[in-house]
Amino acid sequence: MTESIDEIRIERAQGIGFIALNRPKALNALSTPMLHAIHRALNAWRDDPLVHAVVIYSPHPRAFCAGGDIRFLYQSAKEGEHAVIEEFFTDEYRLNHAIFTYPKPYIALLNGVVMGGGMGISQGARHTGGVRVVTGSTKMAMPETRIGLFPDVGVSWFLARTPGAIGRYLAATGATIDAADALYAGLADAYMDDDALPALIDTLKEKPFATGAEVVRFIETQSRSLGGKASELEKERGFIDKHFATGNGAACLKSLESVTSDEESDWAVRTAAELRERSPLSVDVSLELIDRAKTSSMAETLRRDLGLTRATFDHGDVMEGIRARIVDKDNQPVWKVARMEDVTRDAVVRMYDSPWAERDHPLAALAD
Repeated sequence: MTESIDEIRIERAQGIGFIALNRPKALNALSTPMLHAIHRALNAWRDDPLVHAVVIYSPHPRAFCAGGDIRFLYQSAKEGEHAVIEEFFTDEYRLNHAIFTYPKPYIALLNGVVMGGGMGISQGARHTGGVRVVTGSTKMAMPETRIGLFPDVGVSWFLARTPGAIGRYLAATGATIDAADALYAGLADAYMDDDALPALIDTLKEKPFATGAEVVRFIETQSRSLGGKASELEKERGFIDKHFATGNGAACLKSLESVTSDEESDWAVRTAAELRERSPLSVDVSLELIDRAKTSSMAETLRRDLGLTRATFDHGDVMEGIRARIVDKDNQPVWKVARMEDVTRDAVVRMYDSPWAERDHPLAALAD
């Protein structure tokens, strides 16, 4: 099986299905045709006894995948094409669930930018018995609060299972982490140098493998240590747990802005400033999302995400956030609630009201 569209190439070799993301000018941002092509390939390989594992990667050094096609969604909303937006997110979340529940090892090679939807098509790898490989160029984040969105694509499930308060911190601030941080937080499994990835892909296409587990073991033998590079998240863990373990955005800010210790002052000032730049409503929605994901299945998480996407487009900050950060680039968003301290609990809970009855939910068929 070989399928090639302008934005993606799908092929099979030596018992492995390969998915190469090929939209470099957009940093491999996911389009609807890309989502459909990936899902078709996974469905075709699911019960094929000649396919033992799946490898998804980018042949382009700048990015694995920078997320969904935000400009497309913004333009669709401006034109009143709400069904188009709902179709995109429904298809994306169905794909995220298919990856998470895939019966064969799914392997993600994560070089360069890995954000938003890029996390959604990679984080499930570990749950399949596969592996998430990061490199020296990896820049991983869920920066959605910066544009008035929230950490969607089911990633709240993974963030909720990171050590301590790291998940809440990453969701609220949208902080970018590197390979060492990803490994420490449990958002990656192995490390390789960037220049080793092309040779790895070539070898995987030439070397015969009898099982998916054999593919995974081979990749793990090719990985190496970080050479003692420390994780900033690990260094800052005490601060993160102290200020982000509980409470809403206002509580986290109050804690940060009350710091008097020289040891943590610089970090607290910088982190508070980052929070102040985010959509106050989105920060509170995101913190709530992580708390709810701690006791949710992936199917429940994705169903919740889909309801939230409609809420954020209908009466949240996402249109203004995209306008200010991506379209006009004036970086002067006018949020619906200007200050973190003014976000009400009712406003946050209202965002979680599902627009569908349980049986009518577009993702009702996802298995828990």
